[in-house]
Amino acid sequence: MVRKLIVWFEEVGKENIPLVGGKGANLGEMTRAGFPIPYGFIVTSQAYYNFLDETGLRPKIATYLTELDHKDTASLSRVSDKIQELIIESSVPESLSDHIATYYEQLYEHEARTQGVVSLAYRIKAAYKPALVAIRSSATAEDLPDASFAGQQETYLNVQGESHVVRQIKACWASLFTQRAIFYRSEKKFDHFKVGLAAVVQRMVQSDTSGIMFTVDPVTNNKKMLVIEAIFGLGEYIVQGKVTPDQYLVTKDNLEIHEKRIGTQEVRFVKRGTKNVEYKLTKREGSQQKITDKQIVEVARVGKQIERHYYFPQDIEWAYEKGKLFITQSRPITTLHGKQGTQQEDITVSHHVIAKGDPASPGIASGPVVKLRSPKEIGTIRDKDVLVAQQTNPDYVPAMKKASAIITERGGRTSHAAIVSRELGIPCVVGVDNAMSLLKEHELVTVNGSSGEVLRGVVERKEEKKDGRIFNTKTKIYLNLGEPELAKKVSAIPADGVGLLRAEFMIANLGEHPAVLLKRGRGSIFTKHMVQGIAEIAKAFYPRPVVYRTTDFKTNEYRFLNGGREVEPHEENPLIGYRGAYRYTREPEVFALEVEALKKVRESGLDNVHVMVPFVRTPQHLAQTKHMIEEHGLKFGKDFKFWMMVELPVNVLLLDSFLDVGVDGISIGSNDLTMLMLGIDRDNEMLAHLYDERNEAVLWALKKTIQTCASRGVTASICGQSVSDYPEMLEFVVRAGITSVSVSPDAFTRVNQQVHALELHGSHR
Repeated sequence: MVRKLIVWFEEVGKENIPLVGGKGANLGEMTRAGFPIPYGFIVTSQAYYNFLDETGLRPKIATYLTELDHKDTASLSRVSDKIQELIIESSVPESLSDHIATYYEQLYEHEARTQGVVSLAYRIKAAYKPALVAIRSSATAEDLPDASFAGQQETYLNVQGESHVVRQIKACWASLFTQRAIFYRSEKKFDHFKVGLAAVVQRMVQSDTSGIMFTVDPVTNNKKMLVIEAIFGLGEYIVQGKVTPDQYLVTKDNLEIHEKRIGTQEVRFVKRGTKNVEYKLTKREGSQQKITDKQIVEVARVGKQIERHYYFPQDIEWAYEKGKLFITQSRPITTLHGKQGTQQEDITVSHHVIAKGDPASPGIASGPVVKLRSPKEIGTIRDKDVLVAQQTNPDYVPAMKKASAIITERGGRTSHAAIVSRELGIPCVVGVDNAMSLLKEHELVTVNGSSGEVLRGVVERKEEKKDGRIFNTKTKIYLNLGEPELAKKVSAIPADGVGLLRAEFMIANLGEHPAVLLKRGRGSIFTKHMVQGIAEIAKAFYPRPVVYRTTDFKTNEYRFLNGGREVEPHEENPLIGYRGAYRYTREPEVFALEVEALKKVRESGLDNVHVMVPFVRTPQHLAQTKHMIEEHGLKFGKDFKFWMMVELPVNVLLLDSFLDVGVDGISIGSNDLTMLMLGIDRDNEMLAHLYDERNEAVLWALKKTIQTCASRGVTASICGQSVSDYPEMLEFVVRAGITSVSVSPDAFTRVNQQVHALELHGSHR
């Protein structure tokens, strides 16, 4: 895209982060996809860079930065104040301010036009009532893939009038040089001028109620549960942890409300006139359920759709205005850590519980209590203290990094304290009533972030606990993996290797459709990206085997990649459509890009990578795919294995014919196999309650597949989610004689222990 100074939301998508930042890119992406996004435009990072150059600020800022000692609080404060003052006092070039004013004036009309509702009412509204907008910072970093600027820059609410909009955009630019932002970049050794800022100007939603939703439980990592938190008024107070929200747990498959916890909200943040004000709620008002059950389900349904759109768990901000739902932001959850369940049994329960709140970050830690009443007191925290505060904000982060655990009086699982604690991997309990008065300064306490309990003293672990013990098993236990950035951490798990390396996450992260890249003569970009991802995982696990499953994107998923709408057909049911091996035979040039990536990885010395073909409808398609791979100089044999997925009934019924092609191993994809055995679209919410991998017909198919492979001397594995989720499914396949299982990393220890117990008692044959 040409580096424009201002763009409407629908002009950008997830591929435009260098221009509009993560926040702007996601709002554009979701607007394109038809989600209920309050409309707006983005003053891009190019406008920010132009501002620095046209005002001559760049060398002046650089001079101040040369004086900086970022670890000296006084130096950091002095440099930050001077740079921000420079930016605020500089005038925005007239050509740019006029450009911003034009977009601002056209906001209502352009929104109506894009929605096909141009009306006189909108024109009158635009002429006589200037739009009320929120202005949100969206940091960009073109060459810094590991940068994360969340929470460092400012947001301004209820801004009205051209001059005010321009002024607050300039204030957003200045917030690039707050103390915490300068400190972060200095610690990371990032060039301060390689980080830009786009300003999102978005129609303001006057929230009657608002909140945050996680499409995976961020504390237990339960992928089957959505967590929704809700408050009265504007959403700033839920993010800041200034109030304790309602919490609703919703099962993802059937959207049933599993649990409700009603918080008592003491204050509400709303617009009054031209100002944002806080006013108190009575106990009766604050203890009411914040949204109706019908609205809970509506929020959950949209959250599920957004997660499906991005193929990754999402952290979503939402709001209701006059009964209408809006999504104001969505981002990937960055705090999922491989452990599932709780640790409540880890400690001796006879110790006195002195306080209880909402579990926000799992784990157990002990230390002396240190209470902070403001960020100015963060210097009093020492390593391994337990930080106690009413709530936290980004200014508390240096102290949070030193703490062994965190306790706050207010907030929920989506508050600043909860999110940062999960990122740091330390226990956190939020919503502890009167924690500041209840807990004594320097008294020793133990914080159980899984149960929400604060116990007196240093609590010893149970000696008989053996949860972490790993056993050698005859049945190999592999891991399912798809994200290269997790490889190093996950490889520390003593698994036998990776039984399912998914291509889809890597392709989604690239954001470019391979066929479109090929068409434009840029296919090497796709190959290079895949080489990097596959190699990162293979290197982390070397010499343990890594079974790479070739691309299994469906057409609806491919369409959301950049350029996808140009080349992908629309299908009513993509799950049984144009995918898998048949697609490779129809598009050999595109498949060749992927095979070339595999070849380069193996030629680099990472010969632990093997290949597995998904969704194979006929033996002929399998044979053609195998031939195409070998045509690229990749020869199957002792050191390079050829596997296929078993996920269609035809694979089970005619397995011998498929194996005759020359297959070294199979892996059962129980997700698709269940869908096709039962005739259930697994994306159809109306049928979700009928979908069950433990159905008798599915079990018959599993057993027949395992027995056929055993008779042919072919490795038999299973990589579907069922063996990660259901102990009885794991027992069934082990008893049937499966060679290996491939599970999600969080399930490894439990699966290892169960397999060991089954083998120990003679269940394995």
